[in-house]
Amino acid sequence: MITLWHFLGVGATLFALGLVGFLTRRNLITMFLCAELMLQGVVINLLAFGRFHGTLSGQAMGLFVITVAACEAGLAMALFLMLYRRGKTLDSGDWQQVRETGVPAATDAVPLPLPPADDEPKLPVPGLRPEQVAAPFPESSRA
Repeated sequence: MITLWHFLGVGATLFALGLVGFLTRRNLITMFLCAELMLQGVVINLLAFGRFHGTLSGQAMGLFVITVAACEAGLAMALFLMLYRRGKTLDSGDWQQVRETGVPAATDAVPLPLPPADDEPKLPVPGLRPEQVAAPFPESSRA
């Protein structure tokens, strides 16, 4: 039989995994997904307490949390797109200028290496055929 403690354990595990991921990652998208994982752990706990008490208040609160998380997801993705267009990176350490006035900048003990400048894919010009790549095998070796 599944008890309240099973639900609370799963919710706490999800929350802990999300917290560890949020604190150890630097990519904004990964941090956002970890925050969503923490929210889902909270929703499971709300639903478990609602079921344990025999009321619909846990389900109602869970519905509100999921609605807020969906709105937050849309806003976060728009923010990520704008940040990437401005700085060409989603590393949270590169966004120190967004901090509050008077707060010192956080510094890494070991700075991360810069990515290569030409790591973006090269797309062909619209309307022109891309260059043909040579076949991996010569025509004479095909049977």
